[in-house]
Amino acid sequence: MAYPVHPIDYRYGTPEMKRIWSENSKIKRMIRVEIALLRALSEMGYFEADISKIKRKTLKINPDDVRKIEDEIKHDIMALVKAISNVLDDDSARWVHFGATSNDIIDTATATQLRDSTKVFESKLRNLIFLLAKKAEEYRDVICLGRTHGQPALPTTYGFRFALWTSEMMRHFQRLQQLKERLLVGQMSGAVGTQAGFGKDGIKIEKRVMELLNLKPSEISSQIIPRDIYNEYIEFLANFSATLEKIATNLRILQRGEVGELSEKFEKKQVGSSTMPHKRNPIDSENICGLARIVRGFVEPQHQSSILWEERDLTNSSAERIILAEATVLADHILTKMIKVISNLTLNTSAIERNLTAQKGLNLSEAVMIELTKRGVGRQTAHEILRESSLRAYEESKSLLEVLKENKDVLKYITAEELEKILKPENYLGTSMERVDAILKKVRELLNTAQ
Repeated sequence: MAYPVHPIDYRYGTPEMKRIWSENSKIKRMIRVEIALLRALSEMGYFEADISKIKRKTLKINPDDVRKIEDEIKHDIMALVKAISNVLDDDSARWVHFGATSNDIIDTATATQLRDSTKVFESKLRNLIFLLAKKAEEYRDVICLGRTHGQPALPTTYGFRFALWTSEMMRHFQRLQQLKERLLVGQMSGAVGTQAGFGKDGIKIEKRVMELLNLKPSEISSQIIPRDIYNEYIEFLANFSATLEKIATNLRILQRGEVGELSEKFEKKQVGSSTMPHKRNPIDSENICGLARIVRGFVEPQHQSSILWEERDLTNSSAERIILAEATVLADHILTKMIKVISNLTLNTSAIERNLTAQKGLNLSEAVMIELTKRGVGRQTAHEILRESSLRAYEESKSLLEVLKENKDVLKYITAEELEKILKPENYLGTSMERVDAILKKVRELLNTAQ
């Protein structure tokens, strides 16, 4: 009887990514690497074989049979070699794993997992970028209260916020394109990387094996692929996970009862609390935040896994069995979750207007300060006038406009009618609309060129 322990087994992760990183998938992929090696050797005249027949036989191997052999001999790759050899004729069997070392098979199989994983990430990043850009366009003109330090600041727009997040996700998409060139490499280099077992044919054999697996050969490697490549991959996952947490954190803040400007989708039969029936908790955004921290936590152990003795030791192996699979599955999980959140997000325009007008113009003090400076008041003097006026407005529960209309130092330069115009949020948005439009244009260009 199986006893699932890890939440990935029963709670987190998408079926498509878990299939890629399952143990059975890894065994099947390692078999395909061994088949590719046999084919390369056959094509180069080492032996004659019907590769199609070899492929049919070996791909029928049950991963459980490999595990049973490993239980006896305590070596996973030699168990794989024995399982393959057992289903082949003697002449073909003697060439299984010829010239290779364990990590030629392991690392190359891992490269196929990374290749398929990056395809999934690429597709979902494109989807999220499109959704964020769509929201940026939809909410381009929705003026809202900006906040810094959690306190009221200048007005901005929801389109600007979504454009900012869109821009950040586009950079992650570009990073993935650049990363793939270095990441999707395999090796067939032998015990210490010299390809001694293959002799002078080593470079040709390695190149052919990688062609058959739709990979590139590693530029140079010891017994294993240099781990700076894996470091960069985990850093990429950590980086875009941090952006997802940043977005989710802000969505959570904007869903707070006293803010109420946004809402995640809440299902008809969904329960928010076991004791408070009214609760509508932002559980998807909270889930993203929690798991993003786990993904980022893998950065340091992966870096340590790249610090190995001479041609290699085994300290990376056990750690990477956990790091690569878990980080990938969890990063995909929260990316998928964010797509769901953004797809179903709704704006509460009445709350947005309420929060904006509740400031009584105080959040536009800079606009008046800037105008005073333009009209001849020293900038620092103007700042002090507005600081004192704002304090008075706070203390007397007045609007900034009311206070400024009573200030002779201000009225000397700006009329009451002009103040009313200056203190309208829509008149102090700077280049926000143009910047949103620029991001939307860039999104179209990026997604078109990445087809």
